[in-house]
Amino acid sequence: MASRNQNRPPKSPLQRKDGGDEVAIDKRRKVGVGGRMTGPTATSRARQVLSTVTSNNQDPGNAAPADVSESVEFTKEEVEALLNEKVKGKKFDLKGKLEQITESNKRLRLCVKWFQGIETNLVQEQERLQNSLNASEKKCMEVETERKKNEEVLNAIIGELRQNYRILQVKFAKEEAEKLDAIENHEKEKEARVAAETLNASLSQELEKIRQEKLAADQKVISVNDMYKRLQEYNTSLQQYNSRLQTDLQTVNTTLQRIEKEKSTIVENLGTLRGHYASLQDQLTSSRASQDEAIRQKEALNHEVNRLRGELQQVRDDRDRLLSQVHGLTSEIEKYKESTGKSVAELNKLMIKSNALEETCASQREQLQMLQHELAAANEKLKMADLSVYETRSEFEEQKEIIRQLKDRLAKAELQVNEKEMLRRKLHNTILELKGNIRVFCRVRPLLPEDGCSSDAPVIAYPTPTEGHEQGIDLIQSGQRYAFTFDKVFSHEASQNDVFVEISELVQSALDGYKVCIFAYGQTGSGKTYTMMGRPDSPDQKGLIPRSLEQIFETSQRLSAQGWKYKMQASVLEIYNETVRDLLSSNRSNWDTSRTENGLPGKQYAIKHDANGNTYVSDLTIVDVCSSKEVSSLLHQAAQCRSVGRTQMNEQSSRSHFVFTLRISAVNETTEKHGVLNLIDLAGSERLSKSGSTGDQLKETQAINKSLSCLADVIFALAKKESHVPFRNSKLTYLLQPCLSGDSKTLMFVNLSPEPSSVNESLCSLRFAARVNTCQIGVPRRQTAIRSSEARLSIG
Repeated sequence: MASRNQNRPPKSPLQRKDGGDEVAIDKRRKVGVGGRMTGPTATSRARQVLSTVTSNNQDPGNAAPADVSESVEFTKEEVEALLNEKVKGKKFDLKGKLEQITESNKRLRLCVKWFQGIETNLVQEQERLQNSLNASEKKCMEVETERKKNEEVLNAIIGELRQNYRILQVKFAKEEAEKLDAIENHEKEKEARVAAETLNASLSQELEKIRQEKLAADQKVISVNDMYKRLQEYNTSLQQYNSRLQTDLQTVNTTLQRIEKEKSTIVENLGTLRGHYASLQDQLTSSRASQDEAIRQKEALNHEVNRLRGELQQVRDDRDRLLSQVHGLTSEIEKYKESTGKSVAELNKLMIKSNALEETCASQREQLQMLQHELAAANEKLKMADLSVYETRSEFEEQKEIIRQLKDRLAKAELQVNEKEMLRRKLHNTILELKGNIRVFCRVRPLLPEDGCSSDAPVIAYPTPTEGHEQGIDLIQSGQRYAFTFDKVFSHEASQNDVFVEISELVQSALDGYKVCIFAYGQTGSGKTYTMMGRPDSPDQKGLIPRSLEQIFETSQRLSAQGWKYKMQASVLEIYNETVRDLLSSNRSNWDTSRTENGLPGKQYAIKHDANGNTYVSDLTIVDVCSSKEVSSLLHQAAQCRSVGRTQMNEQSSRSHFVFTLRISAVNETTEKHGVLNLIDLAGSERLSKSGSTGDQLKETQAINKSLSCLADVIFALAKKESHVPFRNSKLTYLLQPCLSGDSKTLMFVNLSPEPSSVNESLCSLRFAARVNTCQIGVPRRQTAIRSSEARLSIG
């Protein structure tokens, strides 16, 4: 098993030695007793900690430095004091200055370790807050969905209850109207009953008169009998007639007795009818459907009373005719019997109808009570529904308030993370500048459709957050894992903007008067050109070169308001087969130095370096630019002229080293700054057996591999600190000499392909990048100058 690279940064001071969880920031011990201090006191305290660390490192029996770093904590003032601390001492006391720089570097390393621990804590806190926010949003969405469902059900129930309530109101109004009509009819019936009682009284008087008349008739019959006895002697022929008349008289008497009995029966029936009328009065108060029947009964009674009156009148007539005609009286009695039978039948019908009305009233009373209970239950249910809706709404408002608070906390945490990240980058840049190393970023491109769906296991893995997240990368070859650590590692999910954010401060250094060099290295098809150029037509897929130029021009325009005047010049060249080509030249014949034009040899593009570390190429086209659009046009022209070719490893492989240079001059009333930005897209390394190159492409491949091999020789010589560094072995290394010699801020992107078939090339690229990252090339110098009074007057 291969051990991890020695250039991996030390573990975060927030990690415990037993591998447990990180210690919370507010639970760590503070350095010193009297609280936080700034200025020289903080510096002396940091020096005491460093002396303790040094003694622990020298004494094997002491605790590891990680134990000391666990108790170290820095404030913003202490960090600024460390950054602004200047080297003091005598002018020629180099050893003292070196010791001060060494101590400053150690303090900065401790500070960086502390910031890395804080960053890890902030990342975990951000993830926890994000998870809590997601859970709260999910719960809120579920509560909202449930509330909407309940609201829909309750709205449906409320609509149904309101419809039932309207129907009940209509029925109740109808019942009230019927009740009022029944009361009015009852009053009329009461008046009719009083009239009927009066009529019955008059009928009783009439019957009494009839009885008296009967007695008188009996007396007359007796007198007639007396006369018959007296006349019997005289008229024997009338005996039969008299006996028959007597028989008829007895029949009449029997009939009269039977009429008396029928009369008493009628009187009893009338009493019973009065009782039924009283019960009907109580029942009709709650009845609604009996109005029509009561009216019909009243009309029938009125009709019956009128008919009884007619019959009484007929009885009177019969009584008057009884004295003269007994047969007429008998026929009238028969008629009276018939009418009395009809009255009894009508009374029976009235009783049946009265019973039916009682049952109807009872059923309607029960139905009304049920409807009232349903209405009360519906009102109670409506109150409960309103209460539930209010509770749901209040709970929803509480959830919204919780979500708002979580969002505020998340925004504050993100702001703190951004501030800490900016400070970390600044500290990291300062450390690397003091250390003099070449920064190395690693980027892995995603699998492309033309790569095919491979069933092999992935060959690239990333460490867990506790093992150096975003700084470590592992390569797996034949079951063996090779671990590497760089300043930044971008996975296949990283966007172009994520990559540019990490180098934006380096691009800003070009405006501040530094020389900046960014170049991409890797095998063919690993994504170098995409990283540097991208797709300029797509805003999201622009590469580092277009984004860097946009940032430079935007910042320069913003600084123009502060009195700065900028002048920018751009040039683009390529190194093809160890030959320099001007990609902005309108005459391509100048590319071939062996050709002649008008009898004169072609242009000779020679690379030169001056005493200030500036690089120039003779006869190279340099264009003044004022906006990013002008530079984009130049880049498009250069891309059209660049040498590319198709190989078995890449559909459109870059066959040359592409170099874009932007020279920046800034002037104000007192200061001049001169910065240079070099953005380089190196040609991809490739194996002849895999690329399948032949003919001219074979020569191109051999030239590319030779120049990259010379670059590796230079890097190895720098890493070993050899006295002689072979910069002149190739045009590429000679062009990059100021960048690799410490006169420039240099960053290298190593690009990797995730294909299992490219694992050997990826391993070589990672090993080469690791050697680059260990090279110490010195501290870059800022090119500034104080303007003379004559120059300031000329500007004025």
